[in-house]
Amino acid sequence: MAALLKRWRWALLIAAVLALGLAFAFWPRAVLVDAGQVSKGRMVTGITDDGQTRAVDVYVVSAPVTGYLDRIELDVGDPVARGALITRMTGRPSTPLDPRSRQELIAAGAAARAGEAGAKAALDQSWRDLQRAEKLAKDGFLPRSQLEAARTRVAADRAALAAARAEVRRIEAMLAAPAGGHGTAPVAVIAPASGSVLTRITESEGVIAEGTPLITIGDPDRIEGVVDLLSREAVRVKPGDRVEITQWGGPVPLIGTVKRIEPFGRLKVSALGIEEQRVNVIIGFAPESLPAAARLGHGYQFDATFVLWSRGDALRVPIGALFRGTDGEWHAFEIVGGRAIDRKLKIGQINEEWGEVLGGLSEGAQVVVNPSKTLTDRTRVKAR
Repeated sequence: MAALLKRWRWALLIAAVLALGLAFAFWPRAVLVDAGQVSKGRMVTGITDDGQTRAVDVYVVSAPVTGYLDRIELDVGDPVARGALITRMTGRPSTPLDPRSRQELIAAGAAARAGEAGAKAALDQSWRDLQRAEKLAKDGFLPRSQLEAARTRVAADRAALAAARAEVRRIEAMLAAPAGGHGTAPVAVIAPASGSVLTRITESEGVIAEGTPLITIGDPDRIEGVVDLLSREAVRVKPGDRVEITQWGGPVPLIGTVKRIEPFGRLKVSALGIEEQRVNVIIGFAPESLPAAARLGHGYQFDATFVLWSRGDALRVPIGALFRGTDGEWHAFEIVGGRAIDRKLKIGQINEEWGEVLGGLSEGAQVVVNPSKTLTDRTRVKAR
């Protein structure tokens, strides 16, 4: 036997090396996976949407009359006091007359003066007729109806003369008016409240109509937040709920509370063309967040989370580790001894980052995050 082994020792050695090589080549390798950890910490669930800040009281200053507006010299951000002068307005300037229009007015003036002379002559004649009629009526030779008719003609001719004279004065005024002149005294536009200029809607001088918005005034130190939630989400929120404001530009979330929920919804079309009913939810900043919130102005954007549930020591698993098993329940792969073990979990609250673990995993357990569909129970894995 020893002689046989001695004769075939090299062949056996080569066969063993080949067998080991084949075993190594076909041995299942560990799958590289992303790993996370089950931990205890603060967990919050709620409704998150974007919103913007706005001044609590915004005043829109409009043109009090139709006329010519002087240029507004105030810039956005300038402080204004209640009753301060914003700008002035005057009457609309007269339109310059071109040669043709002037000649037409001169001709119309001549016609109007001729009409005035005719009306005066008619009045003089009707007045003489009335005097004769009154004398005849006094002597009893003229019926009373004819006397009343004579008086009526005098009144009508007097009114016609007044209208003719008014037309002459109107045409003379148009011919005498200087081109571009303002016909009325200036009207002051006054600030209705103290604050700062938020927007300057109309800046340059020119003719504007009554009620045209000029500027908006508000107090940038007194701001609130407004978030337009879907109506089906707004009914889950109530006044006094805590709100955490993020993505506002600072490292620490701002804290606020729900002041009120507007009682009406409005139709809004999303970027995808979907019609949605939106409701405005008004947020007030908490006292501890006011110093940081003072850095925000009117119309600044932020993300708001309306807290519906929170816990400071929740046992939580990364949301990417959860998946639905064939039984319809929540599962996760726990990494134990280099293998992925399929664990059935009992999950409570879920938010965008974590799932609350009520059973199936313990604190410190390592889990596979974003497992592939080919990963199965007891597969050899290796964390990246």
